Parts: sequence; C-alpha cells; structure tokens
Amino acid sequence: MSGPVTSGPETLTVTPRVLSIAGTDPTGGAGIQADLKSIAANGGYGMAVVTALVAQNTRGVRSVHTPPTGFLREQLNSVSDDVETDAVKIGMLGAPEIIAEVAGWLRRVRPPIVVLDPVMVATSGDRLLTPEAEQALRDLLPLAGLVTPNVPELAVLADAGPARDWDEVVRQALEVSGRWGVRVLAKGGHLAGDEVSDALVDAGATDPVLRLDAPRVHTSSTHGTGCSLSSAVATWQVATGDWFTSIDRSKRWLTESLRHGEQLNVGQGHGPVSHFAGLWQRAGLSTSAGDEWWQRVDGLRRATDTDPFLTGLADGSLAGAAFRYYLAQDAYYLEGYAGVLSRLGQLADDPVERAFWVAAATACVTTESNLHRTWLGASERPAPGPATHAYLGHLRQAVETGYGQGVAAVLPCYWMYADIGHRLASRAAGNPYAEWIETYADPLFQYATRQAREIADRVAGAVSPPQREQMWRAFERSAQLEREFFAAAV
Repeated sequence: MSGPVTSGPETLTVTPRVLSIAGTDPTGGAGIQADLKSIAANGGYGMAVVTALVAQNTRGVRSVHTPPTGFLREQLNSVSDDVETDAVKIGMLGAPEIIAEVAGWLRRVRPPIVVLDPVMVATSGDRLLTPEAEQALRDLLPLAGLVTPNVPELAVLADAGPARDWDEVVRQALEVSGRWGVRVLAKGGHLAGDEVSDALVDAGATDPVLRLDAPRVHTSSTHGTGCSLSSAVATWQVATGDWFTSIDRSKRWLTESLRHGEQLNVGQGHGPVSHFAGLWQRAGLSTSAGDEWWQRVDGLRRATDTDPFLTGLADGSLAGAAFRYYLAQDAYYLEGYAGVLSRLGQLADDPVERAFWVAAATACVTTESNLHRTWLGASERPAPGPATHAYLGHLRQAVETGYGQGVAAVLPCYWMYADIGHRLASRAAGNPYAEWIETYADPLFQYATRQAREIADRVAGAVSPPQREQMWRAFERSAQLEREFFAAAV
C-alpha cells in the first residue's frame, strides 16, 4: 500500500560538520565566505575560523589585516572544545606564526579529514608568502590528507618553475606527494586547451595517478574556484570516504556552478561561481509543505505506532492470521491504488513527474505482490473490508478533484511506510515479518519516497493558499486511513 521501489543517486546519510580556516572576502566570492557556501551546497554544516581580514573584491586585493595569533588560538579552541569536527579545510594562512598555530592545533585535535588549499600565489603571479612562510607551509603538508594547489602553487611546493604542460604538472605532483607523504589534487585549469585535466596523485598508491577530464567552462566568473573546490572535496570526503569519488562529485558540482556564475552579475572583474545554482534550479525557493504536514500528523503517527498491529509487527508477536488478512486487503488495495497512480500520470504536466507516476503504477504491484505470493494461499482472499473501501474511495475522489489533491493523498502511502520501515530495520533480524520490514526499509524505496515528497512540495509551492489547504486535508485524511487500514487486521 505504497509507492514503487525505484533507483536513484546516493545521498548523504549524515550532515558533515566542516571547519574552514581561512581569510575573508567581503564580496563573498572567495575565502571563508565561498567555503561556507560550498560546504552548504554540498550537504554540509560549515564553521569558520578567520586567519585574516582581507579587503578585496573581484578585481584584486587592497589590504590585509591579520588578527593576533592568540585570537586565532581562541577561535580554534572555541570550536574544538564544543563541536566534533568531521573535516577541516585550510585556506589562507599568511605568516609562519599563523601556520605554526594551525599546525599545533591539528596535532592536538587530530581531525579525521584535512584538506589544504595552499594560498601562495596571486592571480597576477606575485608570491604572497615570504620564503619562511612557504617552508612552514610545506612542513604542514604531512598533516593534511589532501593538498589542492593550482599550477603556480604546485610549482612553489615543488620548488620548481610553473609547469608548462600536463605531464609536467603530474611530475611535480608526484614529487610533492612522495617528498611530503600527502595526496595531491593536481589541477590543470591554468593550462591552455578546451579540455581541463585534474588528477588525484598519490605517490604511495598502487595507481598513483587517477585522472579526470572535463570540457573547459569558458567564463569570466572564476573568482574563488580553488576555495570552493577544496571545501566541496572536504565535505564529500566525510560522506564517501574515497578521495577520488569526492573529487569527482565536487568537480561536477563546480562545473555546474561555473556555468551559471555570470548570471549573478557580481563585480566588474572576475566574478564568483554560483554555488547554489543547481539547488535553485532543481529545488526552487519554496519551503516544504510536506514537512509541515508531517509535523501536524505527529500525534496520529504516534498513535499508529502503539496500535496492536504495528507493535506486534515490530516484535514479531503479530498473529499470522492477522498479517495474512492485512496482506489480502493490501492486494485489493493495490489494484485500485495502481489506477490512482496511473491517473496521476495522466494529469501531470511535468514529463519527469509523469514518468514517475506511470512507473509507480506498475512497480507497486509487481514489486509488492511478491509479499502476497509468499504469505497468501489461493483461498485466502476475503472480501474487501470497510477500511479498504474507505481508503480507495478517498484516493479516487482526491485524484479526480485535481492533481494537487491526488499527489497529497498518495503521499502518506509512501511516507508512513518508509518511516516505519526505516525505524524497524534494526529489528528485522530473526523477525518472522522481516521481509515486510526490509521492503520498506530498502534505500530504493526510501528514495522513491523522497521523490514523492519533492513532487508534493513543488505542487504545494505553486498553488494558492486555499488549494494548499485542500492538499493538506487530503494528506491528513490519508494518514488517518493508513492507521485504520493497519488496525483492521486485528
């Protein structure tokens, strides 16, 4: 009595807590401001410790104010004394004493993931650090899991001239990796050509060079790309645990952000990337009506949890006859439910949503009927009960009233089952009803539920307040009927 199991992209199961240690940019395109946007855009919670206050804009740096080192120490300790940090991204450090302070903190706190973006060379080609600071930064490399220099910065780390071609970039990256025991994200953006090569370089690995190629995005909005990429990699590394995968996902996000940067129309020089372009396009700016509805039926959901059917299902004590009756009613329900989903497909204007509902109409029967064949005999087909009739009648009326009400009415069929399956997943082992639990705990069903929620949010955000109220009423009635459907079995 729910939506289909479908496949979809991997998503974050936790929120990475990522600390940026860097300088500022009052125009928001680089430095800590860019780091925080990048972390958020890639699913993390961003924190910031300021190493320098920089007066800069899209055309260049005017001046830098460096707070006392003792204040830097207080900032770092204020974070680590309170918050468990999953990853650290390090940007502009500037002076040997600042680098030493950060190095001491890293040795003491030992964050699990450290990404170092070595800010060493200005866009003009001028060196930003003294020789003593450059050496201190090299000494910091063994404390990082990944260093992300551009071509001029890689040359400084390797104590060589700037690379003129990709092969030389890789040679310098291998030199830095081998000498300092750190992985290097070798970046080819400063080289000429319509294709940009990047590579994860690890001199100690079986495959020391893992390369990624992508078409160059021709744009003037490149301010803060190094800051943004390194922050994204740090965020994704918490979720994936694999540096190459994290780099690949971060590059795909940055490419999309680069393509939309000029639309921001920020500054007269090299503008920033559009960190949230993908989110704005795919999710919009509307708040989630579904989340509000879910909270408003909290009491009903809690009551459902304590009903004999679900408590018996959870601990395995539910009588087999009650479960078979439930499945028999579910078989009737699915026949009508498939028709409701097909009707939603006919009403949908969006081709993606249309495809989702059409696939749902097929999958809800073919996938979940496996449970019915396992448990039900040929003669176990009692007549549809009052709860079944009421639920199907409500869904049919809702979908014929309009697309919005139909979407809202079927949403509890996904959401309540996904929620129950997720919460009971840890109790499936040894439970006689484990197959039922695992069906709704399956990540693919959880993803299908998220799709249904996104559709409901989009529709609710586009209609008038009275229409949104009607959607809520349809959702509330379905949630109540879900409880009655469960209760009918006992």
